[in-house]
Amino acid sequence: MADQVLEGSQPVDLAKHPSGIVPTLQNIVSTVNLDCKLDLKAIALQARNAEYNPKRFAAVIMRIREPKTTALIFASGKMVCTGAKSEQQSKLAARKYARIIQKLGFPAKFKDFKIQNIVGSCDVKFPIRLEGLAYSHGAFSSVSDQ
Repeated sequence: MADQVLEGSQPVDLAKHPSGIVPTLQNIVSTVNLDCKLDLKAIALQARNAEYNPKRFAAVIMRIREPKTTALIFASGKMVCTGAKSEQQSKLAARKYARIIQKLGFPAKFKDFKIQNIVGSCDVKFPIRLEGLAYSHGAFSSVSDQ
């Protein structure tokens, strides 16, 4: 087996990652179609850990503890699940939300599950000079004044 280097507390296989730098997943965003129209007010009133303020946002915001995630549930039956640390956790969480909706009496299915975004981070072990990076790769960067 190849030499091992410690990245945090995780051993790194240098045969797979010669630099010793391995990204850590931080957030997975997925979508699923529950394939039925939903009464958001009824969901918010019956479900735990659910908030609904239609003047602010047109979806029920629901949270579960395991996996620690948040779902945006829309009246169209579409759902967005965020906060999972792996693809498997994201699918499990989305299934749990779908099950909650089913238990509230809606004929929810689990169609078209799709991972939409993955965010990872890593320590590259040197300072990243953002101005130089933006200058060198202007076609792939933008500057915000915020």
